[in-house]
Amino acid sequence: MNKLREIKDDLLKEWIEFRVETAFCEVTPQDKKYCIYFDEIAEKILKNVPEQNKKYVQKQLDQLDKNFMEYLDYWNEKYYRNGFADIIELLS
Repeated sequence: MNKLREIKDDLLKEWIEFRVETAFCEVTPQDKKYCIYFDEIAEKILKNVPEQNKKYVQKQLDQLDKNFMEYLDYWNEKYYRNGFADIIELLS
């Protein structure tokens, strides 16, 4: 059963990616309330950064955005994978 909980390339990962591309793309007003508008935040930060530092700060903001998205992907997959494994355990 622990094999189901391992994060790897498999059918469950494909299903999660499919869900991200379909159902999770529709943002409701409730969802919008909790969105992180990273581009707007980054723009506000860059407006207050001296010109000589903008390139560096932009690079760091891009890295932060990338890391945050990878973090969300990992935890979403772990959450769904463990939920799936729990259901399989209950059914067995």
